[in-house]
Amino acid sequence: MDMEMFGRISDAFGPSGFEEDVIRTIAGYMREFEVENDAMNNLYVRMPGADKEKPVIQLDAHTDECGFMVQTIHENGVLGIVMLGGFMLSNIPAHSVIIRTRSGKRVRGIITSKPVHFMNDKERASQELDIEKMYVDIGAVSKKEVEEVFGVSIGDPMMPDVSFSYDEEHGVCFGKAFDNRAGCACIVETMKKLLEEQKRLAVSVVGAFAAQEEVGMRGAIVTAQVVKPDLAIVFEGSPSDDFYFSAAQAQGRMKSGVQIRRLDKSYVSNPVFIDYAMELARKYGIPFQETVRRGGSTDAGKISITGKAVPVLVLGVPSRYVHTHYNFCANKDLTAAVDLAAQVIRGLDGERLRHICRQDVLDGRTL
Repeated sequence: MDMEMFGRISDAFGPSGFEEDVIRTIAGYMREFEVENDAMNNLYVRMPGADKEKPVIQLDAHTDECGFMVQTIHENGVLGIVMLGGFMLSNIPAHSVIIRTRSGKRVRGIITSKPVHFMNDKERASQELDIEKMYVDIGAVSKKEVEEVFGVSIGDPMMPDVSFSYDEEHGVCFGKAFDNRAGCACIVETMKKLLEEQKRLAVSVVGAFAAQEEVGMRGAIVTAQVVKPDLAIVFEGSPSDDFYFSAAQAQGRMKSGVQIRRLDKSYVSNPVFIDYAMELARKYGIPFQETVRRGGSTDAGKISITGKAVPVLVLGVPSRYVHTHYNFCANKDLTAAVDLAAQVIRGLDGERLRHICRQDVLDGRTL
């Protein structure tokens, strides 16, 4: 994995609905490809001179991150906020954020947390939190100063204030938005890996970087209609569970390889596609782990029900503390996700495609 590239994508400003900086950053690393975007901030990357007669495989990852928006400006200068995406309220207070104003200026703020000195016994004991009682302090003392000096307005978006770093000695990445900038980086690496082989491939590879996943998988609804894939690979920064379950139960362990998802709340996987992927992982020595999730969702939920139905393979990069300010993931798992995706695409042929798409289910049937 190109860690400079991953770091820049991770650092990019991109709460749901405000992904412009992310798609510009990604596009800067894909100059050898055909690149375009749409009105929703979805980004499409196609192989140069692609054969339009070939079946299409869509590589998906969402670009948006969980963030906030200014909902109101109070007279004392603090900002009321709403969430963009699903934070746990307990993970929000006392962290810093970056607000992007309408002029493009970036303003740092702190999500307020009442000092213990001012709490009564009931407040100290209470675990009740309310987003409507959380505010962002940018250092202003009045509404007028917020608007006229800092330039902050109602509707301005904000993201967690975190900078990427890579611990090369231990192969560990630290930063924000690994759900799902990790997946975005995997698309970039996979397409670059296959660029020189595209004429030999049985499929046309299209990278589709989807907006607004964290607020309802909205971008993937559009990208799947535009790309019209015959099958798809969804990359995801999946929640690591290695601290919450025993080693025997955990299915998203960091440094244990790419996660192959069989089920979550949004979709039931195509078992033929998964069997094929696991066959290749074993053949090429790519570490992987299977998972069945009681909750969670990915863009696969929307892509899989597009058109006449699309077989989708979900490849996850286990990431610690997703939907919080700070994340860890491992270079080993990023590499495994890219290597498996590339081998899956290389191994596709007409017979394999027909089998994955279940076009052979009724062969030899008796009436």
